[in-house]
Amino acid sequence: MEWLALALFVAVCGVLLFGYPVALTLAGVSLIFAALGIITNTFDASYMLTVPNRLFGIVNNTTLIAVPLFVFMGVVLERAKIAEDLLISMSSLMGRFRIGLGFSVVIVGMLLAASTGIVGATVVTMGLLSLPTMLKRGYSPQLATGTICATGTLGQIIPPSIALVLLGDVLGNAYQKAQLDMGIFSPDSVSVGDLFVGALIPGLVLVLMYLVYLWFVSIFRADHVPETGQHSEHGSIISLLSALLPPLLLIVAVLGSILLGFATPTEAAGVGAVGALVLAMLKKALSVDNVKYIMLETTKVTSMVFLILIGASIFSLVFRGFGGEELLKGFFSDLPGGMFSAIFIVMLIIFLLGFILDFIEITFVVVPIVAPILIMMGADPLWLGIMIAINLQTSFLTPPFGFALFYLRGVASDVIKTEQIYKGVIPFIAIQLLLLVIIAAFPALVTWLPDLL
Repeated sequence: MEWLALALFVAVCGVLLFGYPVALTLAGVSLIFAALGIITNTFDASYMLTVPNRLFGIVNNTTLIAVPLFVFMGVVLERAKIAEDLLISMSSLMGRFRIGLGFSVVIVGMLLAASTGIVGATVVTMGLLSLPTMLKRGYSPQLATGTICATGTLGQIIPPSIALVLLGDVLGNAYQKAQLDMGIFSPDSVSVGDLFVGALIPGLVLVLMYLVYLWFVSIFRADHVPETGQHSEHGSIISLLSALLPPLLLIVAVLGSILLGFATPTEAAGVGAVGALVLAMLKKALSVDNVKYIMLETTKVTSMVFLILIGASIFSLVFRGFGGEELLKGFFSDLPGGMFSAIFIVMLIIFLLGFILDFIEITFVVVPIVAPILIMMGADPLWLGIMIAINLQTSFLTPPFGFALFYLRGVASDVIKTEQIYKGVIPFIAIQLLLLVIIAAFPALVTWLPDLL
């Protein structure tokens, strides 16, 4: 019976490769397997009676209210063209250096990640604004496209990240389940706020690693960057501050309220949504067409997330009903090397699944199954969460199905070849994997700040 659980997982991945919608595939294939299991007496039908309670729990989850609010905040800032002002001011000021425009793209991407958390919007905006300029200045297509794609994915790890909100909710449930299975009936919890705080230092380290890589390229691969910088008379500290202060104040309001304990992530998301509206009003960007676009995009993204969550909830229920969780427990416990071998295999599986699945599917399908097992084996839930988050970030960059690659391909000119985009992201994938190794060796990079606060 346990092998039917693995057959279910393989069947879901196979159907997804044919291009069927993720949410409907997860729920539909799982229900077909459950029906076959009931007919053949290999699946207990009583498991399906818990589906209504699971769906009500999803709809009634106050933590997940942060998802539409953060999406709303990001879409509002996108329509207010905050990124354009930032990039123009930053590149005008730093463009006098050979690698200055590359540095500007990374820094602006970091600020956008901390104020929007939406990967697609960042990649598309950067692709439209900075890619033509980088190519015109003399950057190689590989370096320009790789920098833009990698920078756009910073919204995965730098809070307030929608990925961290979803992962925090799943991990919190997994941590409590693991403690109950171990006989701890007053369990501790891991919140989305804890994950936000734990992700701050790794996120900043990743930005620093990107900048160091660009600096090395400018020295050792000089043919990939302009021969000289380009002085601009329009760049000034005042223009930079006027573009920088609004999103910076919003970042401080959102993250500061969480770090100082004044607000939960859900409440901070409300602060961010209102703050984004204020900034858009000050820039006179709230036209009727913009408001309509903002509401439609927020509804579409939120609906997609919750529909996938419902489908994944049904999948995990059927997977457990077939005994898949017990099969994985036995497999991991028999591994030589214990917890570290188990975590390595899980990280490898998540990395490989990133080639074909989005981070939302992996978060809702894989993490609820493996996280309780790893936590019971001794893994720190906060450290495990950040490791998974960084690993999931690579799913946006890994060819051929990385979403950041699709976003940039959609807005890049025909002069840019898809092969050049693929080559350009490979060094940044290696940097992210290197960060995983560093965090595995030095867990304090994740746990020190939350412990301090």
